[in-house]
Amino acid sequence: MKRSELRMNEFFTFKLDFDSGVPLYRQLIDQVFIALALEALVPGDRLPTVTTVSNALSINSNTVIRAYKELALRGILITQQGAGTFIAPRKLETDAVQRRRRLRQIVSDFVARTSGYGYSLEEVINGLQALRFSGWCGMNRATRVHQKGPCEDKAPSRGDLE
Repeated sequence: MKRSELRMNEFFTFKLDFDSGVPLYRQLIDQVFIALALEALVPGDRLPTVTTVSNALSINSNTVIRAYKELALRGILITQQGAGTFIAPRKLETDAVQRRRRLRQIVSDFVARTSGYGYSLEEVINGLQALRFSGWCGMNRATRVHQKGPCEDKAPSRGDLE
């Protein structure tokens, strides 16, 4: 099994699993989203340069560019010429009803997708709880406590929620 990793800060490390079947750019994107959810990355955090990531992880720079571009298109990253690439400030949603509606749709889509893979709702809930408490990205800024979890050994993959 070939794996590679790049520690970004004391809270977050990029980890790739070359044998997972998940495209490398997708692994980078997913890890940024997980890190945001766990507050291992917060608005204003600087991401390493494309060259730094590609060299450290032994991957093609176009892979990193693709991940960064997709994150930028989604409003997650901003690039400041000469300064670097940063986690973008979060946009405040003033409409709480719209926010709840969006979450309900995301959760419904997620449950439908996992059900398609044969997971029960209980297994999905247990998997989410394991993700929340595992310290998947090493440390959580809110608690500042290091928790050993799946990311200690490998990059997140579909099998990690089993």
